[in-house]
Amino acid sequence: MRRNTLIAVAAGAVLVTAGTAVVAVGVSTSDHAPPEAKPEATSTALPPSGAEGPALDAPELATAFLDDWVEGGRVVRHDEGGDTVSEGQAYGLFAAVIAEDEERFDEIWEWTQEELVRPDGLMAWRWDDGEVVDDEPASDADLDAARALVLAGDRFGRADLREDGVELAAVIADRLTVETDRGRILLPGLWAADRQPYAYNPSYASPVAFDLLGAATGDPRWTELQAGSANVTSEILNATDLPPDWAQVHADGLIEPMPGPLGEGDPVQYAFDAPRLLLRYAESCAPDDIALAGLPYSTLDREQDVSARLDLGGGALVEEQSPLGFTARAASAQAAGDGAAAIADLERAADLATEFPTYYGAAWVMLSTAMLTDDALGGCGTGRV
Repeated sequence: MRRNTLIAVAAGAVLVTAGTAVVAVGVSTSDHAPPEAKPEATSTALPPSGAEGPALDAPELATAFLDDWVEGGRVVRHDEGGDTVSEGQAYGLFAAVIAEDEERFDEIWEWTQEELVRPDGLMAWRWDDGEVVDDEPASDADLDAARALVLAGDRFGRADLREDGVELAAVIADRLTVETDRGRILLPGLWAADRQPYAYNPSYASPVAFDLLGAATGDPRWTELQAGSANVTSEILNATDLPPDWAQVHADGLIEPMPGPLGEGDPVQYAFDAPRLLLRYAESCAPDDIALAGLPYSTLDREQDVSARLDLGGGALVEEQSPLGFTARAASAQAAGDGAAAIADLERAADLATEFPTYYGAAWVMLSTAMLTDDALGGCGTGRV
């Protein structure tokens, strides 16, 4: 562990003592709450991994995700009452790219355009019972969708899909990024654009997406976004053992972990958002990004199991486990050079997702396997495990 009791990205921001994170920052409010934290079914029972576990085949996992969770182009959260969120549509687009399934890619994108795409080109966050019930965009979904569209345009030889991705990227750069003294950063949604300090979700930053969209658009803001995001990520991962689900970035560059997007809700924690940061940086082609993804490995590897919720010092907040926790440790292990441990954790994640199926668990087992063992999503994780 890189420090004993005090973890602070900004002075006094987070105190970690005996496995408890205590936040000491202000609370902001909003007339329109941002997308809620993603719920995840978990279990204390973990099936053993090994040769009898699921095969780590990204196209097969992607096809299974499409079969199990997509109906008529809509990614259905069966475990969440049957609703749909923009993030899920983006994951479905990724799955179709990984599976090389052009027909289902078109079905998912067509449903998304008809039901979720707003007049400004961004996607409404949540749809339920036949209509949009939350029109606020979530930038991770839009970023992933733009990346998937450009990838699909290249994979399927479709200029129309590539152009859709370029157009969406332009709206993201225009409306969902902001300059700070740390550089340009990605805002979590439009709701965060006119509030300072800026709400920030570290797990939304995606070096591969930034590079891909920069190359596709020729817009220098994507290079700025990559640099600014790396600056913030580096500061967080060098100041804490684990990244927080949510943070805030002041215009002058001060960074503080937060208990939620509005400074309230869950405690400061590494739970169902932050682990994605390790996956997004581990798949990068840049050595500096990969090194950042490897920093938390010594903390995550202290115990055989990974709790679904950890404080920023690595202390377990609950007994339950989730597939995402194991996929993120796999990413960090791979980035740190431990390929065997990475494979073992991917297998454990797949076992857990099979035993206790959830939309979010299935999505991230599929995505993490592609990010770390396949090149379909444009990253460089393949070949390091």
